[in-house]
Amino acid sequence: MKTLESRIIENPLIKDRVTFLETSAETNGKYTLVQVELAPGGGNELHYHKTFEETFTAVEGVLGIQVGKQIIHLNKGESATAPIGSLHRFFNPSGTEKVVFNVLLQPGSEGFERTLQVAYGLARDGRTSRKGVPKSLHHMALIIQWSDTNLPGVFSWLEKGFRLLARRAIKKGMDKELIEQYCRI
Repeated sequence: MKTLESRIIENPLIKDRVTFLETSAETNGKYTLVQVELAPGGGNELHYHKTFEETFTAVEGVLGIQVGKQIIHLNKGESATAPIGSLHRFFNPSGTEKVVFNVLLQPGSEGFERTLQVAYGLARDGRTSRKGVPKSLHHMALIIQWSDTNLPGVFSWLEKGFRLLARRAIKKGMDKELIEQYCRI
């Protein structure tokens, strides 16, 4: 059995930390549960998922969540859910304090779990921009495909291109290389 320490990954660039509390494999695909320590001012852009919903629960500090046009600030113990297909993002509104929160994905997503490990590993190895974006478009395409992350608006037009790049990366075995190198949980 893995220790809790062995289930933690960190992104040295954006100063985030993720702990895998329960994986999709451990719950027979019912859910994935991770805990995130988000650096001051950290967060992500609006996106949506087609295959799972996300429920965010504040554990420490104040967590900002946007679902659609609604912005919510969650205090300890409060939760908000981004249903399948809904535009959403999370953010730390504090400029000085970290926020800790749990994210429950239902159903579970091995691809999302893989994405976190690979993206944080690439950042750790200097294979991303300062903001954590993979330098390789093939790596970016695989991460987008695995995570079921979809971007709105003009970016949705790029989706077909990223799907094509992901297929090429798989043909070249790049997916297996990344999984072998970075996936330990």
